[in-house]
Order: sequence, then C-alpha cells, then structure tokens
Amino acid sequence: PLFAVKYKENYPVQGWKVYDAVAEYKRQGLPNESWVISKINNNYELCDTYPSTVVVPTSVKDDDLCKVAAFRSRGRIPVLSWIHPESQATITRCSQPLVGPNDKRCKEDEKYLQTIMDANAQSHKLIIFDARQSSVADASKAKGGGYESESAYSNAELIFLEIHNIHVMRESLRKLKDVVYPVIDEAKWLSNIDSTHWLEYIRRVGHGDENHADADRSPIFLQFIDCVWQMTKQFPAAFEFNELFLLTILDHLYSCLFGTFLYNSEQQRMKEDVQKNTVSLWSYINSQLEEFTNPFYVNYENHILYPVASLRHLELWVNYYVRWNPRMRPQLPIHQTYKELLGVRAELQKKVEELQREVSNMAVSSSSERASPTHSVSPVQTTV
Repeated sequence: PLFAVKYKENYPVQGWKVYDAVAEYKRQGLPNESWVISKINNNYELCDTYPSTVVVPTSVKDDDLCKVAAFRSRGRIPVLSWIHPESQATITRCSQPLVGPNDKRCKEDEKYLQTIMDANAQSHKLIIFDARQSSVADASKAKGGGYESESAYSNAELIFLEIHNIHVMRESLRKLKDVVYPVIDEAKWLSNIDSTHWLEYIRRVGHGDENHADADRSPIFLQFIDCVWQMTKQFPAAFEFNELFLLTILDHLYSCLFGTFLYNSEQQRMKEDVQKNTVSLWSYINSQLEEFTNPFYVNYENHILYPVASLRHLELWVNYYVRWNPRMRPQLPIHQTYKELLGVRAELQKKVEELQREVSNMAVSSSSERASPTHSVSPVQTTV
C-alpha cells in the first residue's frame, strides 16, 4: 500500500467518482415496490465485509435482517446484485447458512428467501447455486456451516456447481504458467494446455480463502476477467471496451500503483482513507478512453447475450498468458490497430452526418420549388 500512497500522478478525470452505489441501483430501477435501498449496514455492524449500502426486500424488518445475519456465515445475508428491467428476476448473493451437524433452522431466514422469490411475480421457484463441491458442502456441516435444505426452504432448488477448492485452482494456474513460459513445446501444445484443466475451470469461477500470502492468493479475479474476455470473443460487438482494457486491469491488480484493489472490503478502504491517499485506476483509464474503446461496438438496447460455455467454444487467452514469450508475441500490438480503426470509424461517422445534411437540404429545396407561392411549406427532415 505504501507505493500507492506515494504515487501522486494527476489525471484530468477523478476515478473515485465513477461508481456510486445508490446511482447504480437507481440505474437498475431501484428502489421499487419490492426492493428497498437499505442503510442497515451503514456502519458495517451487520456485516463488516459488505458495502454500507445494500438492497433488500421492502417488507423485511431490520430485526429480522439481524436474525438472518446471525444465521449466515460472517453475517453475509442475501442481498440484491442485479435485477432484470422487465421480468424483475434478480440475482442475490450470500454466504452459507450455519445449519451445522444438527440441521439447525432459522424461520426468519426461510421466510426471507421466500420473500425474495415472491418479489418476482413470474417465478414459482427459487434457484440456489452453491459454488462448492457437494462433498465439501457436506463436510462443512461438521464445522457449523452447511447449505439450504430443500425440505426447509419450500419452492427452492439447490444446485451445486462442483467448483474445486482454491488449492486445485492455484495448481492449475501454476501448470499453465509452466506450459507457456519460458519454453513452449509446439508438438504437445494442445495436450499440455488440456492437462492444466484451466479452461475447464474457467467455465466455473472458483472460491478464495482467508490466507492472503502471495503463494495462497486466489485466482478468482483472474478467472472472472478471463470469463469476460471469453464473452468478448463470442460477442465482439457487444462490449464497449477492448482487450487492452482487460489486460490493464489485470496488470494493475498487484502493481500497487493505484488504490483501487487495495484491502478486502469497503470498510477497510474507508478506515485507511484510500480515496484521499491514493489514485484510482479509473482516473488513468478514463483519461484516455480512446485507448480502451472497442471500434466494433454496437449499442443493442436490452440485447440478451447467450454465451456458450462448452469447452469447444473456449480459447486460451494467448495475449495475456503467453504475451511475455517472444515466440508468441504479435508483431503489432492489437490496441494500436483498434486506435486506427476508431479513427476510421470517426471519419466514416462524420461523412455519414455530412451526407445526411445534404439529403435533408436537398429535400427542403425540392419541396420549396414544388410549393405554391401562396402556401408555406414546412421543412422536411430526412435521415438515412
């Protein structure tokens, strides 16, 4: 953190103002009749790892939220992350329930999940995705943890994603690094990549743990960004940012140049006054947006993307994992090509606007010539 505090580069854009929780929830149409923006965690007393602003069902009282928090690991109650603008279906996240070996129950927690389902009038079932392997979830009950029993939570379906633990993920990443650097075995390239199982794990993003030593860091954020990159490959016109944007985020994940990724929670960042003492990565990025803009981007309003998660449709992100190997590096950086394409796009857009004005003027002129001298004619607006 010391390096980030000493880094005092000035940028024309204030990156710390980019994200505002309340503004983001309002963008999603919240609050509404079913969901409310709550300040129950304003002082991080309900859950010290959650942000101060959370969205919960409108009808749930604060006293009941406290009881739900007591039944959830580290107080991480189910809170809204996203809501569909039309169907009102939501994605909520939480930690495991503390059912323990005796299958303890909490009526407030059961009612809370039912309320979440009721908030979407079109749904008659609540799908609970547990990222862990089912065997791990079973073992956690002996330690006081566990999972939602379908017998206790009516109208709920529990699905285990069977994601391997953090040790397996780290070993997979280590194997991948050995395959791509310093020497690449061309004859066994595909089989060596397959043996790492990295792309298999990209299909499901893994868990972290509480040990933050360098050797024990979770690759979950790397996996998340890799998943985003896979989406950009399948839908090259759907995202406004380019590959350099994703590479830059990962480069500064551990660079300590910016304060964006320091500490593990909002509470810790507030305590250390990160916004006052460090520079935001978004100050750097938003000060040169042309570097990170996708020239092929098309703004499809409310367009739904259906990615294919089959291994046949996933690729190794060569420009990230293999970029430091001289034999695999491209001769011309792709972002330079993107900048040139953006220039061409701007010129074409300017030409289109000029042609539109010419067509509009011609239409007005033609209408004036045909008009009777005793009648006025309204200008004709024509767009192409």
